[in-house]
Amino acid sequence: MSSEVKPAALFLYVDNIPAALDWYQKAFPRAQRNYVAEFDFTVLDIDGFQLEMVPSDSKVAAGAFGTVLYWSVEDLSIAMQQFEHLGAKLYRGPMAIENGLGICQFKDPFGNLIGLRGQYQ
Repeated sequence: MSSEVKPAALFLYVDNIPAALDWYQKAFPRAQRNYVAEFDFTVLDIDGFQLEMVPSDSKVAAGAFGTVLYWSVEDLSIAMQQFEHLGAKLYRGPMAIENGLGICQFKDPFGNLIGLRGQYQ
């Protein structure tokens, strides 16, 4: 294994892939859709990081069941307003953490959790 290890992709298990792709592209406007014809699969690429919508099944259901990825945002309050406008529901927080930062969690329309972390007053 190389000495550099970094996250490459986040799988979001959903019941409606087209709706999830649309919603997440609105939530992350820099995301670019990439269609992989060989597998008839579309991913969202955010600066080399892949956001992948995959069908929920009996092994991995859609929803808030554990691990939460936190996205770095410039201003937590503004990002929270944007996510609320898109229909996400505040799930936890916001709460102040170190160095003037804050965190919160939102539940997307598909039941998954999204963490946000940024400057917070």
